Amino acid sequence: MNTFGHKFRFTTFGESHGKALGCVIDGVPAGIKIDEEFIQNEMNRRKPGQNKYATARKESDSVEILSGVFEGLTTGTPISMVIFNENQKSKDYSNVKDLFRPGHADYTYFNKYGIRDYRGGGRSSARETAARVAAGAIAKLLLKELDIEVQSGICEIDGIKAKNHDFSNVQDSEIYALDKNMEQEQKDAILKAKNSHNSVGGVALINIKNCPIGLGEPLYFKLDSQFANAMMSINAVKAIEIGDGFDAVNKKGYENNDEIRAKGFKSNHSGGILGGISNGEDIDLKVYFKPTPSIFIKQETIDIYNNEVEYELKGRHDPCVAVRGSVVAESMAALVLADMLLLNMSSKIENIKKVYDK
Repeated sequence: MNTFGHKFRFTTFGESHGKALGCVIDGVPAGIKIDEEFIQNEMNRRKPGQNKYATARKESDSVEILSGVFEGLTTGTPISMVIFNENQKSKDYSNVKDLFRPGHADYTYFNKYGIRDYRGGGRSSARETAARVAAGAIAKLLLKELDIEVQSGICEIDGIKAKNHDFSNVQDSEIYALDKNMEQEQKDAILKAKNSHNSVGGVALINIKNCPIGLGEPLYFKLDSQFANAMMSINAVKAIEIGDGFDAVNKKGYENNDEIRAKGFKSNHSGGILGGISNGEDIDLKVYFKPTPSIFIKQETIDIYNNEVEYELKGRHDPCVAVRGSVVAESMAALVLADMLLLNMSSKIENIKKVYDK
């Protein structure tokens, strides 16, 4: 399925080496001020070709809004946006035309659909996430109306963990590092992998501030389950933690519980979510990205005829997809929140009466 969300929905379209990518967003309330410069800045954070720590593919990722906006405001009708591809090099993939690249979706897509789009993975390419960031920018403009802030940064690269989480460092970092004291070591790990034709994994931390109490629709549309759904839909993501996450299994109940006082919670082991509903504290998510499967080392595989072969990949690829992936994860978090905000409006009869002045 290519549509995400229930009330605030977006659908993406396009392939890595097609003419364009884009999205259609439905359910956006009318009257939201559209800041096109902000939308483009969001795209620029994700776009390739910015430094030596990312793929050399050069794309402007310029967004064109086709509908749903009039005189700078949303109209309440579907917003459609398009991003034209400018730097495809499909010939780079000619040597893998009939091969299944290890770690990629080639094998499963071919067996499911019977079609082998070898041009960078087609629909399964991380290039598709450009459309998600465009949609996420619209969601953020909605969240801004309620002073809800979503931010992200890299807290781990190749096992090298940040000891301090300083989001003010992210905007000045080429790899969006949260800890400036660990940044160089993390950069060195990326370049070491790149120079040896390999790749490394990483972890992105997503932080949400000023989230109101009550977001989430139990039992089967909980806030935490939808965050997991959103993050696991991103290419290369293999796990997600909320709050203390994996560490919680090693604690006793008294250590893990967040005690409550009149002014709020004394701690935030839950990561801002209880029973699938936001509790008003910061929401903290850790998103785990595997090493980029596109590496330039000879590997064994099979072709579409089931022949065993060896191959060496060519092209332009991120040595650590987690860096740009952190921006995508941030955008997906914003999209989940926008959807939950609209869903929550009907949770109480008082809310409905306010709308209709009853």
